[in-house]
Amino acid sequence: MKTFVLVREIYLERFRNIQNYLLKYSFKAFTWFTIAMFAVVLYAFLYRLSTDFQFSNL
Repeated sequence: MKTFVLVREIYLERFRNIQNYLLKYSFKAFTWFTIAMFAVVLYAFLYRLSTDFQFSNL
C-alpha cells in the first residue's frame, strides 16, 4: 500500500508540474479528439439499434 501511495504521488506531481505547453495542449487536444470519436461510435451504435439492424444471422 505504501508503494501504491508513493507511485500515485509521483504521478500526480509529474503532471502537476508540466511546463511544456505544447505537450499540455496536445494532451487536451487528444482528449477532445477521443471524446469526439467515442461520440461518433455511440451515435452509430444507437442509430443501428433504433433502425432494427440485425447484429447476427443466428
